Amino acid sequence: MQLWVGLGNPGPKYAKNRHNIGWMALDRIAEDHGFAPFRSKFQGSLSEGKLGSEKILLLKPETFMNLSGQSVGEAMRFYKLDSTDVTVWHDEIDLAPAKVRVKAGGGHAGHNGLRSIHQHIGPHYDRVRLGVGHPGHKDRVPGYVLSDFAKADQEWLDDVLRGVSDGAPRLAEGDGGKFLNAVALRVAPPRSSKSTPKPEPEPLHEPVVEKAEDTRNPLQKLVDKFR
Repeated sequence: MQLWVGLGNPGPKYAKNRHNIGWMALDRIAEDHGFAPFRSKFQGSLSEGKLGSEKILLLKPETFMNLSGQSVGEAMRFYKLDSTDVTVWHDEIDLAPAKVRVKAGGGHAGHNGLRSIHQHIGPHYDRVRLGVGHPGHKDRVPGYVLSDFAKADQEWLDDVLRGVSDGAPRLAEGDGGKFLNAVALRVAPPRSSKSTPKPEPEPLHEPVVEKAEDTRNPLQKLVDKFR
């Protein structure tokens, strides 16, 4: 059994915020893979279903972001899970929009939701980092993540959500590479073989080939010359 946690804030005011992309991902997975309706449990909303042979619990904490760990810890204790059974889906400002990465353990990098989870279950859980881009200055981060996605973001956002849903069964199997491949096929699908490929740009400089230093003495060089 695995516990997948989507981070976000409750209420319609926050529903389309960048900070809520973790919730959006879980909603898409639940809808596409026939999970049970979400119900109130563990200070959040919980849904249950299967991806392949794996039973998956989807949890959206409703404690507000800064207290997410309370909900996660409560669910873990009830189901007698270890922190390594947990995967947290969250917004990541250090990744460009539409970039997705999978990570095992590590720090919280100042993310308040992850900070709270660290406090309650420790750092040894998996994460799916969903890139939303950076506003350019750290002072603008709180307002940025608590703002709605722009209209220009909707196309790539839909591609990412479709991709994570496509790849969810692979992630449940523990195959992060195939999960990310599924995302990539939605975000950057291969070009049709009928289309004319764009010519490769000319390199600005000749490629540099690094050569190993010649350490032979003059006598060895002379001998090698006549071999």
